[in-house]
Amino acid sequence: MVVTYHRPTRAIIHRKAIFENIKKEVKRLPAGTEMFAVVKANGYGHGAVPVAQAALAAGAAGFCVATLDEAIELRESGIIEPILILSVVFPSYLSVVLDYDLSITVATKEWLVDAQDILETFGENHPVKIHLKVDSGMGRIGFREEPDLKEAIDLLESSDKMEWEGIFTHFATADEVDQSYLKKQASRFKTMLENLTKMPRYIHASNSATTLWHEDEMLGNVIRYGVAMYGLNPSGDVLTEPYHLNPALELISEVIQVKELPKDEGIGYGKTYTTKESEWIGTVPIGYADGWVRKMQGFSLLVDGQACEIVGRVCMDQLMIRLPKKYPVGTKVTLIGKNGGKEITMQQVADYLETIHYEVACLLSERVPRMYRE
Repeated sequence: MVVTYHRPTRAIIHRKAIFENIKKEVKRLPAGTEMFAVVKANGYGHGAVPVAQAALAAGAAGFCVATLDEAIELRESGIIEPILILSVVFPSYLSVVLDYDLSITVATKEWLVDAQDILETFGENHPVKIHLKVDSGMGRIGFREEPDLKEAIDLLESSDKMEWEGIFTHFATADEVDQSYLKKQASRFKTMLENLTKMPRYIHASNSATTLWHEDEMLGNVIRYGVAMYGLNPSGDVLTEPYHLNPALELISEVIQVKELPKDEGIGYGKTYTTKESEWIGTVPIGYADGWVRKMQGFSLLVDGQACEIVGRVCMDQLMIRLPKKYPVGTKVTLIGKNGGKEITMQQVADYLETIHYEVACLLSERVPRMYRE
């Protein structure tokens, strides 16, 4: 999919907002605690490399991504700081991991055994950096039982081909009011750590939500700061953040045609909307191929500070809105952001879709250009 520069649809990313969100959190961190900025999924749809550069300027010490290719993108952009891949990387890709000096997540002893066999064939090289993942209650990846974890550590300690660089877990409910399960997970992880005879360089459990609201459960010396640095409240609107988060993304376009239609005219595929009277209809060049999904029919966009309902089904490349009056072609349309003193937040979009703002941001496809402003 190509980036579509030759139309007015844009995602505007404000790097200053990212910088300020990180700065605020860095100031709150306990002494000796570092921040790894999470820039997986193309920086939650904001653009991994520009976000990483802003994060570095604000005080981030390293980065987390989800896949090997995401890590490679950062390295090839000139990022030299530590990069941890949070998902499992197959041992067959270890030569690439070593070439790019990356840290990887390991979730089973079997992976280490397979990796050791492969690494023995490489000859002289630097050891691969390993972070052991503890499954304290997510049920996703990681070591569940203490004996299995200790066997993995013993294997790491006995190998000159692997370096035990970190150990971590991930909390499932840190963004919720009820803290009981969070405390259960934290207790499990603490017990695992207390029964170890040696600690690696990095110990981490805190995601954005833990960092914002649960200082008592900030275990270790690293936080993984993700969605909050993009100016998005991890809890949606359930919990109030301790400081203002500045939203970093605007989504804008323009009307490309305006027409007056008489009463009883159908709009869009399936004729799911019929004009109730003579109505001004504006067409906007964004659709579900851009990540603005069909379910957004009925949601209102901002034109000249006024709410304009999406009428008819959202098409692949275009949508139609009902305007209060005739506007000239080229009039700005705001899908996310501020317009004429009003605002549409990403949380409002998520609420309408009955999902979370993480998904809204990540749905924005490659076709939408990301334009960066300070």
